[in-house]
Amino acid sequence: MKKVVVILAFGLLALACSKTAEVKEAKYAYIDTTKLMEEYEEAKDIEAKYKSKSEEAGRKFEVAEQNFKADAENFERSARANGEAWAQQKGAELQRRQQELQYSAQAVAQQLQQQMGTEMDSLVKNVKSFIKDYGKKNGYKYIFGTGETATILYGDEKEDITKEIVKLLNEKYKATPAKETAEKK
Repeated sequence: MKKVVVILAFGLLALACSKTAEVKEAKYAYIDTTKLMEEYEEAKDIEAKYKSKSEEAGRKFEVAEQNFKADAENFERSARANGEAWAQQKGAELQRRQQELQYSAQAVAQQLQQQMGTEMDSLVKNVKSFIKDYGKKNGYKYIFGTGETATILYGDEKEDITKEIVKLLNEKYKATPAKETAEKK
C-alpha cells in the first residue's frame, strides 16, 4: 500500500512539474502616469488652450473691475455733493454691480474648469484605451500605473514603459489630421 501511495505521489508530482513547465511567464510593466500626462502633447495642448482662455477672461474682468473702481471713486466724490438719499440709491447700485461682476467671474471660471475637465476626462479615457490595446498587442498580463495616485510602491526601471507609451501617443496625436485638432479647440 505504501508503494502505491509513493508511486501515485511521484506520478502526481511529475504531472504537476510538466504542467508548470508549460506555464508561460507573465509579462508585466508599469507607466508613470504623472510623467505621461506631463509629456503627452495633447494634454499639454489642452492645458495651454485653457490657460489662454483663462488669461483672456481675466483681462476682460480686469477692465470691468477697473471701470467699477472708477465708478466707485466717482460715487464717493459725488456722494457728499448729492446728498444721503442719492448716496444710498447709487451705493446699492454699485453694490449690485460688484456682486454681478463677482458672480460673472465665478461662472466663467467654473465653465472653463468644467470644459477642461470634460476634455481631460476624454483624453484619459482615450489614453487608457490606447494602453489597453498596447498591452494586448504586446502580450502584457498587467500594466500598472504609478504617479500621484500610485498603485505601485516600487518597480524595476526596466519594466517602465512610460517613454515608449508617451512616444507612441505623441506620434498618434501628431498624425491626427489638422481638421480634428482644430475642432477640439
